[in-house]
Amino acid sequence: MKKDIEWEKARKKMVKEQIEKRGIREEKVLKAMEKVPRHLFVPESYRIHSYEDHPLPIGEEQTISQPFIVAYMTELLELDESCTVLEIGTGSGYQSAILAEIAKEVYTVELIESLSLKAQEVLSSLGYKNIKFLIGDGTYGWKEFSPYERIIVTAASPTIPPALIEQLSNNGILVIPVGTYSQEIVRIRKRDEKIDEEILIPVRFVPLITVQ
Repeated sequence: MKKDIEWEKARKKMVKEQIEKRGIREEKVLKAMEKVPRHLFVPESYRIHSYEDHPLPIGEEQTISQPFIVAYMTELLELDESCTVLEIGTGSGYQSAILAEIAKEVYTVELIESLSLKAQEVLSSLGYKNIKFLIGDGTYGWKEFSPYERIIVTAASPTIPPALIEQLSNNGILVIPVGTYSQEIVRIRKRDEKIDEEILIPVRFVPLITVQ
């Protein structure tokens, strides 16, 4: 119980100092970041660093993103409780949990089976019922449940995969890190089949893995 209280204090401090101070204002995002126990998505050997302002390794040469970036990308989606969200890159499952706190349904795709299964275990233990999982190549999206009001990609792609544009609903929003060595967050809005693109902040993500 004492440890749970310490983790809760660490989360509140993370939200106040790393997220609110840096301009994240959306109340739903702040509440989700304060609620979801990030330390449970981090390997035990790194758990002490769970609420620090940087990414952490989760195995398979993948990472859990810096808390600010998770909050920033989530805020860019302009989520509400009616949204269906496609997430490309389940990874640890932490971003999936943040999305599931706000959205109606989350569909998450991960190529690396061991990561997907671990994420499913953690998310199930936390009681999430509105997340569906697919093990596969995220560049193809998940056509079965499309279109999606929102799509988020949590690894960097050299270009925007055409399947994701196709599976985005009209008036939908896609947030994705684009680039190889030099990367930037891009937000796309789809309006009447036209694409509006905003280039936002520079970032550093692991590459989006595809099936060769």
